[in-house]
Amino acid sequence: MKTQQNLSERVLGQMRETAMTRREAVRRAMLGAAGLWLGDHLGLSAFAAPQSPRAKARSVIQIWMWGGPAHLDTWDPKPDAGYDYYGAFKTPIATNVDGLRVNELMPLLAKQADKYAVIHSMTHGVNAHETASYLVQTARQQGGRDVYPCAGAVVSLFKGAHGGYRGLLPPYIVLTEPQGRFDEAGFLGSRFKPFATGGDPAAARFAVEGIVASGISDKRQQDRRNYLHSLNTLQHAAPNDPQMLAASQVEKQAYDLILGDAGKVFDLSQEKGDLRDRYGRNTFGQSCLVARRLVERGVPYVTINYRSGTWDTHKQNFQTMRRRLPEMDKGVATLLQDLSDRGLLGSTIVWWCGEFGRTPKVQWEAPWNGGRGHWGNCFSAMVAGGGFKGGRVVGASDAKGEEVKDRPVHPADLIGTMYELLGIDCNARLPHPTGQFTTVIPNAEDGAKSDGRLKEIL
Repeated sequence: MKTQQNLSERVLGQMRETAMTRREAVRRAMLGAAGLWLGDHLGLSAFAAPQSPRAKARSVIQIWMWGGPAHLDTWDPKPDAGYDYYGAFKTPIATNVDGLRVNELMPLLAKQADKYAVIHSMTHGVNAHETASYLVQTARQQGGRDVYPCAGAVVSLFKGAHGGYRGLLPPYIVLTEPQGRFDEAGFLGSRFKPFATGGDPAAARFAVEGIVASGISDKRQQDRRNYLHSLNTLQHAAPNDPQMLAASQVEKQAYDLILGDAGKVFDLSQEKGDLRDRYGRNTFGQSCLVARRLVERGVPYVTINYRSGTWDTHKQNFQTMRRRLPEMDKGVATLLQDLSDRGLLGSTIVWWCGEFGRTPKVQWEAPWNGGRGHWGNCFSAMVAGGGFKGGRVVGASDAKGEEVKDRPVHPADLIGTMYELLGIDCNARLPHPTGQFTTVIPNAEDGAKSDGRLKEIL
Protein backbone atom coordinates (compact mmCIF):
# COMPACT_ATOMS: atom_id res chain seq x y z
CA MET A 1 0.00 0.00 0.00
CA LYS A 2 1.46 3.31 -1.08
CA THR A 3 0.06 5.06 1.97
CA GLN A 4 1.86 2.65 4.31
CA GLN A 5 5.08 3.19 2.36
CA ASN A 6 4.66 6.95 2.84
CA LEU A 7 4.03 6.35 6.54
CA SER A 8 7.26 4.36 6.84
CA GLU A 9 9.22 7.07 5.05
CA ARG A 10 7.89 9.67 7.48
CA VAL A 11 8.76 7.44 10.44
CA LEU A 12 12.22 7.05 8.92
CA GLY A 13 12.60 10.80 8.83
CA GLN A 14 11.60 10.94 12.49
CA MET A 15 14.19 8.31 13.41
CA ARG A 16 16.98 10.13 11.57
CA GLU A 17 16.39 13.51 13.15
CA THR A 18 19.27 14.57 15.37
CA ALA A 19 18.03 17.98 16.47
CA MET A 20 15.57 18.08 19.37
CA THR A 21 14.15 20.85 21.48
CA ARG A 22 14.95 20.88 25.17
CA ARG A 23 11.27 20.43 25.95
CA GLU A 24 11.08 17.35 23.71
CA ALA A 25 14.22 15.92 25.34
CA VAL A 26 12.69 16.29 28.79
CA ARG A 27 9.38 14.83 27.57
CA ARG A 28 11.07 11.76 26.09
CA ALA A 29 13.24 11.28 29.15
CA MET A 30 10.16 11.30 31.36
CA LEU A 31 8.44 8.79 29.09
CA GLY A 32 11.47 6.54 29.23
CA ALA A 33 11.63 6.84 33.00
CA ALA A 34 8.01 5.72 33.19
CA GLY A 35 9.01 2.47 31.52
CA LEU A 36 5.59 2.28 29.84
CA TRP A 37 4.10 2.81 26.41
CA LEU A 38 1.84 5.73 27.32
CA GLY A 39 0.45 6.38 23.86
CA ASP A 40 2.70 8.90 22.08
CA HIS A 41 5.93 7.23 23.18
CA LEU A 42 7.56 7.90 19.80
CA GLY A 43 6.45 11.41 19.12
CA LEU A 44 4.62 10.03 16.06
CA SER A 45 1.06 10.99 16.88
CA ALA A 46 0.85 13.06 13.69
CA PHE A 47 1.20 9.92 11.57
CA ALA A 48 -1.87 7.79 10.94
CA ALA A 49 -1.63 4.38 9.31
CA PRO A 50 -4.64 3.54 7.15
CA GLN A 51 -7.05 0.85 8.27
CA SER A 52 -7.06 -1.52 5.32
CA PRO A 53 -10.51 -2.61 4.14
CA ARG A 54 -8.91 -6.02 3.54
CA ALA A 55 -7.91 -6.45 7.17
CA LYS A 56 -9.74 -9.34 8.80
CA ALA A 57 -7.62 -9.58 11.94
CA ARG A 58 -7.17 -6.97 14.64
CA SER A 59 -4.85 -8.80 17.04
CA VAL A 60 -2.40 -11.69 17.28
CA ILE A 61 -1.83 -14.10 20.16
CA GLN A 62 1.47 -15.82 19.55
CA ILE A 63 2.06 -18.97 21.59
CA TRP A 64 5.83 -19.24 21.41
CA MET A 65 6.87 -22.82 22.15
CA TRP A 66 10.35 -21.97 23.32
CA GLY A 67 12.89 -24.73 22.67
CA GLY A 68 11.06 -26.43 19.81
CA PRO A 69 8.39 -29.08 20.53
CA ALA A 70 8.48 -32.46 18.80
CA HIS A 71 6.17 -32.45 15.79
CA LEU A 72 5.74 -36.25 15.95
CA ASP A 73 4.55 -35.91 19.55
CA THR A 74 2.03 -33.12 18.90
CA TRP A 75 0.40 -32.37 15.53
CA ASP A 76 2.04 -34.89 13.19
CA PRO A 77 2.06 -38.35 14.81
CA LYS A 78 3.57 -41.26 12.86
CA PRO A 79 2.23 -44.50 14.41
CA ASP A 80 3.36 -46.56 11.40
CA ALA A 81 6.96 -45.34 11.41
CA GLY A 82 8.14 -47.82 14.04
CA TYR A 83 9.02 -47.68 17.71
CA ASP A 84 12.26 -45.77 17.12
CA TYR A 85 10.12 -42.90 15.80
CA TYR A 86 6.84 -42.90 17.71
CA GLY A 87 8.38 -43.99 21.01
CA ALA A 88 5.84 -43.83 23.83
CA PHE A 89 3.05 -42.43 21.65
CA LYS A 90 1.73 -45.15 19.34
CA THR A 91 -1.99 -44.32 19.47
CA PRO A 92 -2.87 -40.85 18.14
CA ILE A 93 -6.50 -39.82 18.51
CA ALA A 94 -9.01 -38.66 15.94
CA THR A 95 -10.21 -35.07 15.97
CA ASN A 96 -13.58 -33.61 15.02
CA VAL A 97 -12.14 -33.14 11.51
CA ASP A 98 -12.01 -36.22 9.30
CA GLY A 99 -8.49 -37.44 8.60
CA LEU A 100 -6.74 -35.22 11.17
CA ARG A 101 -5.16 -36.96 14.15
CA VAL A 102 -3.17 -35.51 17.05
CA ASN A 103 -1.25 -36.82 20.03
CA GLU A 104 -3.24 -38.88 22.51
CA LEU A 105 -2.54 -36.34 25.27
CA MET A 106 -4.34 -33.56 23.36
CA PRO A 107 -8.00 -34.65 23.67
CA LEU A 108 -9.36 -31.13 24.25
CA LEU A 109 -7.63 -29.72 21.17
CA ALA A 110 -8.90 -32.74 19.24
CA LYS A 111 -12.43 -31.46 19.90
CA GLN A 112 -11.50 -27.98 18.63
CA ALA A 113 -9.88 -28.97 15.30
CA ASP A 114 -12.62 -27.28 13.30
CA LYS A 115 -11.34 -23.96 14.67
CA TYR A 116 -7.68 -24.28 13.61
CA ALA A 117 -5.45 -25.26 10.71
CA VAL A 118 -2.34 -27.40 11.12
CA ILE A 119 0.74 -26.86 8.96
CA HIS A 120 2.69 -30.14 8.65
CA SER A 121 5.37 -28.78 6.34
CA MET A 122 7.12 -25.88 8.05
CA THR A 123 10.78 -25.85 7.04
CA HIS A 124 13.97 -23.79 7.17
CA GLY A 125 16.76 -26.31 7.79
CA VAL A 126 18.29 -24.44 10.75
CA ASN A 127 19.07 -26.43 13.91
CA ALA A 128 20.43 -23.74 16.27
CA HIS A 129 18.09 -22.07 18.78
CA GLU A 130 19.24 -18.49 18.20
CA THR A 131 19.27 -18.51 14.41
CA ALA A 132 16.08 -20.58 14.10
CA SER A 133 14.19 -18.35 16.57
CA TYR A 134 15.27 -15.27 14.67
CA LEU A 135 14.27 -16.77 11.32
CA VAL A 136 10.85 -18.04 12.44
CA GLN A 137 9.92 -14.72 14.06
CA THR A 138 11.38 -12.29 11.50
CA ALA A 139 11.27 -14.31 8.24
CA ARG A 140 14.90 -13.26 7.74
CA GLN A 141 18.11 -15.25 7.59
CA GLN A 142 20.62 -14.23 10.24
CA GLY A 143 23.80 -12.60 9.06
CA GLY A 144 24.83 -9.30 7.57
CA ARG A 145 24.94 -5.98 9.33
CA ASP A 146 21.22 -5.62 10.02
CA VAL A 147 19.12 -7.14 12.79
CA TYR A 148 15.49 -7.15 11.65
CA PRO A 149 12.41 -6.69 13.85
CA CYS A 150 10.27 -9.67 14.73
CA ALA A 151 6.59 -9.93 13.79
CA GLY A 152 5.44 -8.39 17.07
CA ALA A 153 7.56 -5.29 16.57
CA VAL A 154 6.38 -4.90 12.95
CA VAL A 155 2.75 -5.17 14.04
CA SER A 156 3.47 -2.63 16.78
CA LEU A 157 4.90 -0.26 14.15
CA PHE A 158 1.95 -0.48 11.77
CA LYS A 159 -0.92 -1.16 14.18
CA GLY A 160 0.29 0.70 17.28
CA ALA A 161 -0.22 4.33 18.31
CA HIS A 162 0.26 5.77 14.81
CA GLY A 163 -1.83 2.96 13.31
CA GLY A 164 -4.99 3.82 15.20
CA TYR A 165 -4.35 2.17 18.56
CA ARG A 166 -5.08 4.54 21.43
CA GLY A 167 -4.99 2.29 24.48
CA LEU A 168 -2.88 2.97 27.54
CA LEU A 169 -1.65 -0.62 27.45
CA PRO A 170 1.45 -1.18 25.29
CA PRO A 171 0.68 -2.45 21.78
CA TYR A 172 3.14 -5.37 22.08
CA ILE A 173 3.08 -7.38 25.30
CA VAL A 174 4.91 -10.56 26.31
CA LEU A 175 3.72 -12.89 29.03
CA THR A 176 5.83 -13.16 31.05
CA GLU A 177 9.47 -13.17 29.90
CA PRO A 178 10.95 -11.77 26.67
CA GLN A 179 11.49 -14.39 23.99
CA GLY A 180 15.23 -13.92 24.39
CA ARG A 181 18.13 -15.16 22.27
CA PHE A 182 17.50 -12.44 19.69
CA ASP A 183 16.62 -8.73 19.63
CA GLU A 184 12.86 -8.55 19.09
CA ALA A 185 12.88 -4.94 17.83
CA GLY A 186 16.01 -5.07 15.66
CA PHE A 187 16.88 -1.83 13.90
CA LEU A 188 13.51 -0.30 14.83
CA GLY A 189 15.05 0.31 18.24
CA SER A 190 14.12 -0.22 21.87
CA ARG A 191 10.89 1.78 21.51
CA PHE A 192 9.42 -1.23 19.67
CA LYS A 193 10.58 -3.89 22.09
CA PRO A 194 7.77 -5.74 23.83
CA PHE A 195 6.57 -4.85 27.29
CA ALA A 196 7.38 -7.98 29.34
CA THR A 197 5.06 -8.33 32.30
CA GLY A 198 7.25 -10.47 34.54
CA GLY A 199 5.43 -12.05 37.47
CA ASP A 200 3.16 -15.07 37.46
CA PRO A 201 -0.51 -14.79 36.44
CA ALA A 202 -1.24 -17.94 38.44
CA ALA A 203 -0.17 -16.22 41.67
CA ALA A 204 -2.71 -14.78 44.11
CA ARG A 205 -1.77 -11.30 42.81
CA PHE A 206 -0.25 -11.06 39.34
CA ALA A 207 2.70 -8.71 39.87
CA VAL A 208 3.19 -6.85 36.58
CA GLU A 209 6.38 -4.87 36.05
CA GLY A 210 5.71 -1.16 36.65
CA ILE A 211 1.93 -1.65 36.90
CA VAL A 212 0.93 -4.10 39.63
CA ALA A 213 3.30 -4.27 42.60
CA SER A 214 3.39 -7.39 44.72
CA GLY A 215 2.17 -6.79 48.26
CA ILE A 216 1.13 -3.18 47.63
CA SER A 217 -2.57 -2.35 47.57
CA ASP A 218 -4.15 0.24 45.28
CA LYS A 219 -4.81 2.44 48.31
CA ARG A 220 -1.15 2.39 49.28
CA GLN A 221 -0.19 3.26 45.69
CA GLN A 222 -2.54 6.26 45.84
CA ASP A 223 -1.12 7.31 49.21
CA ARG A 224 2.38 7.18 47.75
CA ARG A 225 1.27 9.34 44.84
CA ASN A 226 -0.24 11.93 47.19
CA TYR A 227 2.93 11.99 49.29
CA LEU A 228 5.05 12.44 46.17
CA HIS A 229 2.93 15.42 45.17
CA SER A 230 3.37 17.00 48.58
CA LEU A 231 7.17 16.83 48.13
CA ASN A 232 7.19 18.13 44.55
CA THR A 233 7.94 21.76 45.37
CA LEU A 234 9.43 22.42 41.90
CA GLN A 235 6.11 21.75 40.19
CA HIS A 236 4.28 23.79 42.79
CA ALA A 237 6.60 26.73 42.09
CA ALA A 238 6.12 26.59 38.31
CA PRO A 239 2.79 24.85 37.64
CA ASN A 240 2.47 26.27 34.10
CA ASP A 241 6.00 25.51 32.95
CA PRO A 242 5.79 23.44 29.71
CA GLN A 243 8.30 20.88 30.98
CA MET A 244 6.44 20.46 34.24
CA LEU A 245 3.13 20.15 32.39
CA ALA A 246 4.65 17.44 30.15
CA ALA A 247 5.98 15.58 33.18
CA SER A 248 2.61 15.88 34.91
CA GLN A 249 0.83 14.45 31.88
CA VAL A 250 3.19 11.48 31.78
CA GLU A 251 2.64 10.87 35.48
CA LYS A 252 -1.14 11.04 35.02
CA GLN A 253 -1.04 8.48 32.22
CA ALA A 254 1.17 6.20 34.29
CA TYR A 255 -1.16 6.30 37.29
CA ASP A 256 -4.19 5.88 35.02
CA LEU A 257 -2.60 2.63 33.96
CA ILE A 258 -1.58 1.59 37.47
CA LEU A 259 -4.78 2.56 39.30
CA GLY A 260 -7.31 2.99 36.51
CA ASP A 261 -9.39 0.59 34.48
CA ALA A 262 -6.64 -0.34 31.99
CA GLY A 263 -4.42 -1.95 34.60
CA LYS A 264 -7.30 -4.08 35.84
CA VAL A 265 -6.85 -6.25 32.75
CA PHE A 266 -4.22 -8.12 34.76
CA ASP A 267 -6.57 -8.76 37.70
CA LEU A 268 -7.78 -12.30 37.06
CA SER A 269 -9.93 -12.29 40.18
CA GLN A 270 -12.48 -10.56 37.95
CA GLU A 271 -12.93 -13.83 36.03
CA LYS A 272 -15.18 -16.66 37.16
CA GLY A 273 -13.41 -19.43 39.03
CA ASP A 274 -14.69 -22.21 36.79
CA LEU A 275 -13.30 -20.47 33.69
CA ARG A 276 -9.91 -20.08 35.35
CA ASP A 277 -10.05 -23.78 36.22
CA ARG A 278 -10.74 -24.67 32.58
CA TYR A 279 -7.68 -22.71 31.47
CA GLY A 280 -5.60 -24.45 34.12
CA ARG A 281 -4.37 -22.96 37.38
CA ASN A 282 -0.79 -22.78 36.19
CA THR A 283 1.41 -20.09 34.62
CA PHE A 284 0.66 -21.09 31.04
CA GLY A 285 -3.07 -21.56 31.45
CA GLN A 286 -3.52 -18.24 33.23
CA SER A 287 -1.27 -16.54 30.65
CA CYS A 288 -3.72 -17.71 27.98
CA LEU A 289 -6.53 -16.11 29.97
CA VAL A 290 -4.62 -12.82 30.31
CA ALA A 291 -3.93 -12.89 26.56
CA ARG A 292 -7.64 -13.15 25.87
CA ARG A 293 -8.30 -10.18 28.18
CA LEU A 294 -5.61 -8.14 26.43
CA VAL A 295 -6.92 -8.67 22.90
CA GLU A 296 -10.40 -7.96 24.26
CA ARG A 297 -9.00 -4.52 25.14
CA GLY A 298 -7.65 -4.13 21.60
CA VAL A 299 -3.94 -4.85 22.22
CA PRO A 300 -2.56 -5.65 18.74
CA TYR A 301 0.09 -8.24 19.62
CA VAL A 302 0.47 -10.56 22.61
CA THR A 303 3.12 -13.25 22.94
CA ILE A 304 2.89 -16.06 25.48
CA ASN A 305 6.48 -17.17 25.93
CA TYR A 306 5.81 -20.79 26.87
CA ARG A 307 9.18 -21.81 28.24
CA SER A 308 8.14 -23.23 31.60
CA GLY A 309 9.95 -26.53 31.91
CA THR A 310 11.25 -25.99 28.33
CA TRP A 311 10.29 -27.87 25.15
CA ASP A 312 13.97 -28.46 24.38
CA THR A 313 13.69 -32.18 25.13
CA HIS A 314 17.17 -33.53 24.46
CA LYS A 315 16.75 -35.90 27.37
CA GLN A 316 13.71 -37.91 28.51
CA ASN A 317 11.48 -36.41 25.85
CA PHE A 318 8.49 -38.62 26.60
CA GLN A 319 8.48 -38.00 30.34
CA THR A 320 8.51 -34.26 29.66
CA MET A 321 5.75 -34.48 27.08
CA ARG A 322 3.55 -36.46 29.46
CA ARG A 323 3.86 -33.62 31.98
CA ARG A 324 3.58 -30.67 29.58
CA LEU A 325 1.12 -31.75 26.89
CA PRO A 326 -1.97 -31.91 29.15
CA GLU A 327 -1.19 -28.39 30.42
CA MET A 328 -0.74 -27.08 26.88
CA ASP A 329 -3.85 -28.91 25.63
CA LYS A 330 -6.01 -27.42 28.36
CA GLY A 331 -4.79 -23.84 27.98
CA VAL A 332 -4.88 -23.60 24.18
CA ALA A 333 -8.19 -25.45 23.75
CA THR A 334 -9.89 -23.22 26.32
CA LEU A 335 -8.40 -20.11 24.71
CA LEU A 336 -9.84 -21.06 21.32
CA GLN A 337 -13.26 -21.82 22.77
CA ASP A 338 -13.28 -18.68 24.93
CA LEU A 339 -12.33 -16.44 21.99
CA SER A 340 -15.02 -18.08 19.90
CA ASP A 341 -17.69 -17.73 22.59
CA ARG A 342 -16.93 -13.99 22.92
CA GLY A 343 -16.94 -13.33 19.18
CA LEU A 344 -13.20 -12.57 19.20
CA LEU A 345 -11.80 -15.51 17.22
CA GLY A 346 -12.74 -13.98 13.89
CA SER A 347 -10.58 -10.93 14.60
CA THR A 348 -7.76 -12.64 16.54
CA ILE A 349 -5.01 -14.74 14.99
CA VAL A 350 -3.72 -17.50 17.28
CA TRP A 351 -0.27 -18.67 16.18
CA TRP A 352 1.29 -21.76 17.86
CA CYS A 353 4.89 -22.52 16.86
CA GLY A 354 8.42 -23.10 18.08
CA GLU A 355 11.72 -22.41 16.39
CA PHE A 356 11.89 -25.94 14.94
CA GLY A 357 10.79 -29.53 15.58
CA ARG A 358 12.68 -32.45 17.09
CA THR A 359 14.57 -35.32 15.49
CA PRO A 360 11.98 -37.85 14.29
CA LYS A 361 14.22 -40.74 15.28
CA VAL A 362 14.43 -41.07 19.05
CA GLN A 363 17.89 -40.92 20.64
CA TRP A 364 17.63 -43.84 23.03
CA GLU A 365 21.33 -44.05 23.87
CA ALA A 366 22.99 -42.42 26.88
CA PRO A 367 23.13 -39.62 27.85
CA TRP A 368 19.90 -38.77 25.99
CA ASN A 369 17.85 -41.69 27.32
CA GLY A 370 14.92 -41.27 24.97
CA GLY A 371 15.45 -37.68 23.89
CA ARG A 372 14.99 -35.84 20.62
CA GLY A 373 17.44 -33.34 19.12
CA HIS A 374 16.85 -30.20 17.04
CA TRP A 375 15.18 -30.59 13.63
CA GLY A 376 14.58 -27.67 11.27
CA ASN A 377 14.03 -29.66 8.06
CA CYS A 378 10.37 -30.33 8.80
CA PHE A 379 8.13 -29.31 11.70
CA SER A 380 4.58 -28.23 12.54
CA ALA A 381 2.68 -25.05 13.36
CA MET A 382 -0.95 -24.30 14.18
CA VAL A 383 -2.91 -21.18 13.24
CA ALA A 384 -6.48 -20.19 14.02
CA GLY A 385 -8.82 -17.22 13.75
CA GLY A 386 -8.34 -13.81 12.20
CA GLY A 387 -9.32 -15.03 8.72
CA PHE A 388 -7.65 -18.44 8.79
CA LYS A 389 -10.02 -21.30 7.98
CA GLY A 390 -10.25 -24.06 10.55
CA GLY A 391 -10.44 -27.78 9.98
CA ARG A 392 -7.67 -27.74 7.38
CA VAL A 393 -4.22 -29.27 6.96
CA VAL A 394 -1.47 -27.58 4.95
CA GLY A 395 1.31 -29.67 3.44
CA ALA A 396 2.61 -33.05 4.48
CA SER A 397 5.75 -34.63 5.89
CA ASP A 398 7.15 -37.94 4.70
CA ALA A 399 6.37 -41.30 6.33
CA LYS A 400 8.83 -40.71 9.17
CA GLY A 401 8.40 -36.95 9.59
CA GLU A 402 11.95 -36.28 8.47
CA GLU A 403 11.42 -34.18 5.35
CA VAL A 404 8.68 -32.16 3.69
CA LYS A 405 6.76 -34.34 1.24
CA ASP A 406 4.29 -31.78 -0.06
CA ARG A 407 3.85 -27.98 -0.01
CA PRO A 408 6.84 -26.51 1.87
CA VAL A 409 5.92 -23.57 4.10
CA HIS A 410 8.74 -21.16 4.94
CA PRO A 411 8.62 -18.59 7.75
CA ALA A 412 8.12 -15.77 5.21
CA ASP A 413 5.05 -17.56 3.83
CA LEU A 414 3.37 -17.83 7.22
CA ILE A 415 4.32 -14.40 8.58
CA GLY A 416 3.47 -12.73 5.29
CA THR A 417 0.02 -14.33 5.33
CA MET A 418 -0.59 -13.07 8.87
CA TYR A 419 0.48 -9.55 7.88
CA GLU A 420 -1.97 -9.57 4.98
CA LEU A 421 -4.79 -10.65 7.29
CA LEU A 422 -3.85 -7.73 9.55
CA GLY A 423 -3.97 -5.33 6.61
CA ILE A 424 -0.20 -4.77 6.57
CA ASP A 425 1.30 -4.47 3.09
CA CYS A 426 4.18 -6.95 2.81
CA ASN A 427 5.86 -4.66 0.28
CA ALA A 428 5.66 -1.59 2.51
CA ARG A 429 8.96 -0.05 3.46
CA LEU A 430 10.36 -0.55 6.93
CA PRO A 431 11.95 2.61 8.40
CA HIS A 432 15.68 1.95 8.51
CA PRO A 433 17.88 4.34 10.54
CA THR A 434 20.42 4.65 7.68
CA GLY A 435 17.82 5.04 4.95
CA GLN A 436 18.42 1.59 3.50
CA PHE A 437 15.46 0.30 1.47
CA THR A 438 13.95 -2.81 3.01
CA THR A 439 10.44 -4.21 2.85
CA VAL A 440 8.25 -5.71 5.56
CA ILE A 441 8.68 -9.23 4.13
CA PRO A 442 11.85 -10.16 2.24
CA ASN A 443 11.56 -11.09 -1.42
CA ALA A 444 13.50 -13.33 -3.79
CA GLU A 445 16.07 -10.57 -4.38
CA ASP A 446 16.84 -10.70 -0.66
CA GLY A 447 17.49 -14.44 -0.92
CA ALA A 448 14.29 -15.33 0.92
CA LYS A 449 12.80 -18.77 0.38
CA SER A 450 9.10 -18.83 -0.34
CA ASP A 451 6.48 -21.12 -1.81
CA GLY A 452 3.72 -18.52 -1.57
CA ARG A 453 1.12 -17.27 0.88
CA LEU A 454 -1.19 -19.77 2.58
CA LYS A 455 -4.14 -19.19 0.27
CA GLU A 456 -5.46 -22.70 0.90
CA ILE A 457 -6.54 -21.71 4.40
CA LEU A 458 -7.78 -18.18 3.67
